[in-house]
Amino acid sequence: MEGPGFSPEQQNYLKGFMAGVEARRGALAPAGGGTAPADALRAAQDATIARGGKLVPQEEAKRERHPLDRWSEITARAEAGQFPKPIDDFIGRFHGLFFVGPAQDAFMCRLRIPGGILTAHQAREVAAIAEQCGGGFIDITTRANLQIRLIPAGKGPEVVMRLGEIGLLPRGTGADNIRNITASPTVGLDPREWLDTRPIVRALHHHILNTRDLFGLPRKFNISLDGGGSIAVLEETNDIALSVVRVGGADRFRLGLGGITGHQDLATPTDVAVLPGEVVKLCDAILRVFIAHGDRTDRKKARLKYLLDAWGHARFLGEVEAVLAHPLPRFDIAAMQRPPAPDRLAHVGVHAQRQEGLHWLGVVVPAARLSADQLRGLAGVAERFGNGELRLTVWQNLLVPNVADVAGALAALAALGLSTDANAIRAGLVACTGSAGCKFAAADTKRNGLEIASFLEERITLDAPLNIHLTGCHHSCAQHFIADIGLLGAKVEQGEDVLPGYDIHLGGGAAQEARIGRLIRPKVQAEAVAPLLLNILRHWQADRQAGESFRDFCARHADAELNGMLEA
Repeated sequence: MEGPGFSPEQQNYLKGFMAGVEARRGALAPAGGGTAPADALRAAQDATIARGGKLVPQEEAKRERHPLDRWSEITARAEAGQFPKPIDDFIGRFHGLFFVGPAQDAFMCRLRIPGGILTAHQAREVAAIAEQCGGGFIDITTRANLQIRLIPAGKGPEVVMRLGEIGLLPRGTGADNIRNITASPTVGLDPREWLDTRPIVRALHHHILNTRDLFGLPRKFNISLDGGGSIAVLEETNDIALSVVRVGGADRFRLGLGGITGHQDLATPTDVAVLPGEVVKLCDAILRVFIAHGDRTDRKKARLKYLLDAWGHARFLGEVEAVLAHPLPRFDIAAMQRPPAPDRLAHVGVHAQRQEGLHWLGVVVPAARLSADQLRGLAGVAERFGNGELRLTVWQNLLVPNVADVAGALAALAALGLSTDANAIRAGLVACTGSAGCKFAAADTKRNGLEIASFLEERITLDAPLNIHLTGCHHSCAQHFIADIGLLGAKVEQGEDVLPGYDIHLGGGAAQEARIGRLIRPKVQAEAVAPLLLNILRHWQADRQAGESFRDFCARHADAELNGMLEA
């Protein structure tokens, strides 16, 4: 690079150019083809530095020593009874352990349950781990997953090891990694289903776990597959959104990119539609483009959405094709047939399966939290009345599939304090962990959610589905932007006091009705929210057009009109 023919500026340019070439040559090498570098993460970081970029502290920590190679540090702290400092906590999340102080002086462990399918054996051991190493309860997440909380400093590694022994190794469930893959929870059961996603989810899950390069992302990443079943899986909120379509008589997955509702973006659909057997290679190629070119200098701009914004979809897909070494299959969007819209209440209640005489039971889980005894009991119900499976959903509840003796199963659920019955308000209630367990949250979402539901159901009966989502902070773990009513935690000043409260968003939607909700009223004290919601729900019931959903009702009213409806 040096010589009499190059100025210092030209030398720097050439160094950056060559570093970029090497990163592309290595980090973008397709899975199973070419020669991948020893460390695609380092290659991408080298290219960033060569361009004059300054790595953020998290990238520096990953560069110092790969997080997957730092298990000994986690066990050493456990032996000393110590919780990690912030950057060490970031590293620990690659292994599924989250220090959640100051909200709780404890670890949280997030599991990895691909497609949300859990066996009775696994459920029993998770319950035992929660009792023996945690707080004795388990939370269901909006990625059809489970979390164990209140884990002492010395018990973190034991939780991870025990989960690994039952096939639920929580590797990569936090930090800059690919999170739990979500998919239709009624696969193999649903009369409406177009395509069984289980083989694809299984293959993709193991590809991720066994491909070291894919633990070198610049930021978190979500993947979802919708096989066309009755229950929406919110694939449009994911970085990679794969939705089944029918083209020329063949079932394919249409690609959407860049969903990140916390930043008010749904995945943008493309004209790319791949066969089921091509999904893993497509996802791998997308991830490798993101690894090589995602921003490592600004955490706020490091998600896939921002690379798409900078490049445009055409350039990004061109880079994906370069990794695959062949064109992507593209089709006329008008020729893509989509499945019918999901049933917004299919995740609760009793529903007939395609198998004659069998049913899935949608179990309501209040505040998305189960005691260890309840999870253990559910394992028993699944074995006694079903096929020994439990299916978790993105709606923070679970299904017991393959039930013939419905009455017997319902009685067994009742003995556990659980039911399949839910009114429209309870069925659509979603809440993140909130301030009781998350340092970022501005409000106690789980408690407030139950209070709001109780207040409303005592005063109004709804005859149509409604989703109320409460999320404690801008990370939007409860997907407040796609709810009919989305409540975002906020600090409300009242005199010299700062009180918990919410920003009220209205008119969001999912699946075929996907839409980002609008902020209608900011900074409402928590206890004042429920009466305002009652007012607007009464307006909806009284003034809606025939069959009009709450989302569509909001869409035909201006912000000022909706704000007025909150008052009376």
